[in-house]
Amino acid sequence: MKVLWLFLILSLTSFAQKNDAYATYFEKGNGNQSADYAEVMRFYNQLDADFETIKTQTFGLTDSGEPLSVVIFDTDKTFDYQSQSEKIFLLINNGIHAGETDGIDASMQLFRDLALKRITVPKNVVVIAIPVYNIGGLLNRNSTSRANQNGPETYGFRGNARNFDLNRDFIKADTQNTLAFTKTFHHFFCPDIFIDNHVSNGADYQYKLTYIMTEPKRLGNNLGGFVKTEMTPAIVKDLQLKKVESTPYVNVWHGTPADGFAQFSDTPRYATGYTSLFNTIGYVVETHMLKPYAERVKVTYDFMVSTINYADKNVARIKNKRAQNLEQYKANHSYPIRWTIDSSKVEKMTFLGYESGYKKSEVTTGQRLYYDRKKPYQKEISFYGTYKPTKAIVIPKAYVIPQGQWKVIDLLKENKLEYTRLRQDTIIKVERYRIEDYKTAKTAYEDHYPHSNTVVSVSVDEVRFRQGDYLFQTNQAGVKYLLETLEPEAVDSFFNWNFFDTILQQKEGYSDYVFEDTAAEYLKQHPELRAQLAQKIKEDKAFAENPDAQLDWVYKNSPLYEKAHLQYPVYRVKE
Repeated sequence: MKVLWLFLILSLTSFAQKNDAYATYFEKGNGNQSADYAEVMRFYNQLDADFETIKTQTFGLTDSGEPLSVVIFDTDKTFDYQSQSEKIFLLINNGIHAGETDGIDASMQLFRDLALKRITVPKNVVVIAIPVYNIGGLLNRNSTSRANQNGPETYGFRGNARNFDLNRDFIKADTQNTLAFTKTFHHFFCPDIFIDNHVSNGADYQYKLTYIMTEPKRLGNNLGGFVKTEMTPAIVKDLQLKKVESTPYVNVWHGTPADGFAQFSDTPRYATGYTSLFNTIGYVVETHMLKPYAERVKVTYDFMVSTINYADKNVARIKNKRAQNLEQYKANHSYPIRWTIDSSKVEKMTFLGYESGYKKSEVTTGQRLYYDRKKPYQKEISFYGTYKPTKAIVIPKAYVIPQGQWKVIDLLKENKLEYTRLRQDTIIKVERYRIEDYKTAKTAYEDHYPHSNTVVSVSVDEVRFRQGDYLFQTNQAGVKYLLETLEPEAVDSFFNWNFFDTILQQKEGYSDYVFEDTAAEYLKQHPELRAQLAQKIKEDKAFAENPDAQLDWVYKNSPLYEKAHLQYPVYRVKE
């Protein structure tokens, strides 16, 4: 009898949803169908037309040719943000990988329920969502490209209209999508909280929902500590009240979760890595690819609601923590630009997984991993959630950028970095970098062959700058963006993303037979250099057997060698 009543209740609920004037495409379907782009925008435009608390806006074109739309829920119904609001701004991003549609359908339900007051309406939170970020990807619908994913029936493609993975583009901004996101992000004063909705790949386990919390150390000691010890545990606890168990993103690609895993490293190329540069608390929702689609949509919805409710009750605390966090990023303070997992700091965490093993593959000649869902487990595993710096710099007072570096300057302007311009030609005492070493990727990665393991040397010089050159002070809210992009040794620096590759190419050279005479005369006039050459020949066998290298060495140690080669064209002002 109980089973019959439960069936009737579920049937009536389903019937009510399907006949609701504001039922979503997902709710009207079989639980395994996701709205296409046209239906998503039709739905939000209907909410905008019917409810004063809902408004849609656009912020520039995307690579698809379609504008980037946002939808806003605000109980004040003004939508006129001329100055920083006393409310919390919470920004939700959906469909950055357009095959991961859970957030698209969940957000449609969320805004409908806020408009109809079917859930607790926040008084202190302005909720903003990008309905579909990767519009070009969602227009490219298929049923095959997510080989490991359990639904929906059709979905978009990971690459955007130009085949970029948009979740690798935030710092380099090669796409119109990213520039439109940047405009949106800064229009809402760098929102207090950011949620990026995804679907996971990787291991199998019992959880429907995992999450990436912006790495606390990178976010900043004050704000990061608050997020790790107060905000995230409160959201997790609220989800448990809804019967939703969650865990940090299972960052496992070789082996199984039982062996332990580490906090994901969200550097500034990623969405939350970028937003953290502006003091924004970030979460990536990662639902599990193998769980039924309807269940994934539900837990995505639940996470967003729990986060909104927490923010609504903790406005002052979040605002204060963000303000306090900026105090650690002052001139002459140390700033880490490279990090690694601190393996000495291990947290024991209760994990809900499945027993696993290896057996003979039916496809290949090797062994294959499998998980046995008939053997769930609950056990303590190791979680490595702490990073430590491996390289740090001292924050300068300012950076000077010659006006010819317009591509970099334009991106700084897009990100609302404050600057002044030199009113006249000026000699400034600066620190300058020389690129001493770097490694370059051998295969293309997101339209680049990026550098890594960059090493610089530092010298102090008085340099003449021209009228109109740019001065960016570090005493501003976007200081971390300046540091992460302009310090060449930083993982996602503009140098490592190939913005300055012209300095790596030597523009001038010499003809050997001409320079032989010039080099001989120069060595006669500089016996100390001749002695250094002799010493290098004595100590370096390969160099001793390479006359061309010896002549080039003399050239590069003479005034004839061009000053621009390997000289990084961004300068640090310390005083």
